[in-house]
Amino acid sequence: MSLSFVLSKLLRLVLTVWAAATLVFIMLRLAGDPVAAMVPSDAPQIVIDRYRERFGLDQPFIIQYFAYLRGILSGDFGISFRTGGPAWDMVAPRILPTLILTGTATLVAIVLGVPAGMLAAANHNSPFDRLVMSFSVFGFAMPNFFLGILLILLFTLNWRLLPSGGFEHPQSLIMPAITLGLASAGAYARLTRSAVLEVLASPFMRTARANGVPPLRRMTHHVLRAVLVPLVTLAGFSIGALIAGAVVTETVFAWPGIGRLLVTSVTERDLAVVQLIVILAALTMAISNMMVDLLYGWLDPRIGTRRRSGAG
Repeated sequence: MSLSFVLSKLLRLVLTVWAAATLVFIMLRLAGDPVAAMVPSDAPQIVIDRYRERFGLDQPFIIQYFAYLRGILSGDFGISFRTGGPAWDMVAPRILPTLILTGTATLVAIVLGVPAGMLAAANHNSPFDRLVMSFSVFGFAMPNFFLGILLILLFTLNWRLLPSGGFEHPQSLIMPAITLGLASAGAYARLTRSAVLEVLASPFMRTARANGVPPLRRMTHHVLRAVLVPLVTLAGFSIGALIAGAVVTETVFAWPGIGRLLVTSVTERDLAVVQLIVILAALTMAISNMMVDLLYGWLDPRIGTRRRSGAG
């Protein structure tokens, strides 16, 4: 893996975050004057002007934009319209709950999806294979909010086994993690099944079978290694799906994360908080994609070589 390959990925990360920051800045300014949502409808013009001056909204658009970029580079993400304090102070306490939720959901997706996909491929065209494919379609098609409400009705209202929301008890994590991870589990199962079937039909697997290599050893030592690259690809893409799904899931389960804060901030037109959350989401997705590319170069060094030779 060459230095130029790593630097190109870092440059793409910076450009991605800059593009996301610019886009959210433009879209929020085009959506209307946020001061109108902060003050009563009968507020005098002098009060409106003071609020606009306080938050820098009285400046020309281009000046606001460059001040916004300077603030990001210096770690100043603006002032929250709702609290009057730094936007970072509102967002920072929400990061850990969201990381816990998305990390647990990823673990649920991998633990359920990868073994199910491998077993489905090993029992191709069997009833178990069809059951796994039906489960993957169900998980992918089921909306997060519907599944979340269904789990609350069953496990909280009817059976009284789990709390319906909050962050106080470890049990509160179970239903949100299952809701968020189930769709990704279906995607992992489908991709793993396809990749394993392709590997099982390859010549080196036929040779392994002819040499009497046990089935379990073939699956763990040969097949699993071969499907790591597509699984890493899916893991990188699933980060975006988890972030998007967390907005709905956190709202349904009253989970005190970034997704729930985003919904509240958009409703209240809290520009600085919305901008910061979008930048953090874009940064997370860009870093995950960069890590996937770097893992490609580590898992298969030929990828970087092919790209350099193609560029040349």
